[in-house]
Amino acid sequence: MEHIKRILSFTRRAIDDYQMIAPGDKIAVGVSAGKDSLTLLCALSELRRFYPVPFELCAITVDMGFEGSDFSKIAAFCEELDVPFHLVKTEISKIVFDIRKEKNPCSLCAKLRRGALHSAAKELGCNTVALGHHFDDAVETFMMNLFFEGRIGCFSPVTYLSRKEIKLIRPMLYMPEKDVRYFAAKANLPVIKSPCPADGNTEREEMKKLLADLDRKYDGLRYRLFGAIQRGEVDGFKVAPSMQGKKAYREEPEDSDEE
Repeated sequence: MEHIKRILSFTRRAIDDYQMIAPGDKIAVGVSAGKDSLTLLCALSELRRFYPVPFELCAITVDMGFEGSDFSKIAAFCEELDVPFHLVKTEISKIVFDIRKEKNPCSLCAKLRRGALHSAAKELGCNTVALGHHFDDAVETFMMNLFFEGRIGCFSPVTYLSRKEIKLIRPMLYMPEKDVRYFAAKANLPVIKSPCPADGNTEREEMKKLLADLDRKYDGLRYRLFGAIQRGEVDGFKVAPSMQGKKAYREEPEDSDEE
């Protein structure tokens, strides 16, 4: 697949730095059908061909139950990548919007989706779940916790869920969102726009816009924030050997037409 080398570079570096994959791991990629999870699926699908640590791969999509949802293109794409695809049907949208009528639905929705994903992974014999959070997600989450909750925190690069006996990994930790957008466009990934009524109207979207404004005024702010998360060893982050003295994750993608 064209344009995959840069994506693989980011992904492998994060996996190596945080020892995300152990021999014989069976990894379920949580595929929401957005650009992030599909890019992660492509990266891990390619990586398994030559990575020195052998692992298995499958894809799990949680169907939220929105009317008209069609994941046939995602299933076909997984078949093309030779990755087993599993669709988990739920009524999460009905619970969140019709029954609970949540004014701020994102938290409950995320909790229910995570539960469905982890249970499906366990049933399929997977011991690891890979999530498509990237560099910008980490910075946004850090700032959201600071602004809205008054605490220093972020998601962790690697998390072990003892009750489910599942390891969560985030292999795209070093990958800026602009690289994800660029790859998704160039690789013509079958991205499905989220049907959620709250899409684009969330605290995360508000923080994304704020950081974009601040980054224009203070060039490189997001990278300094990410560096602070690493140096502060927030929730398992660290200044890893591959990142010391390097700014590789800040380079522009070749032939990029992104801002």
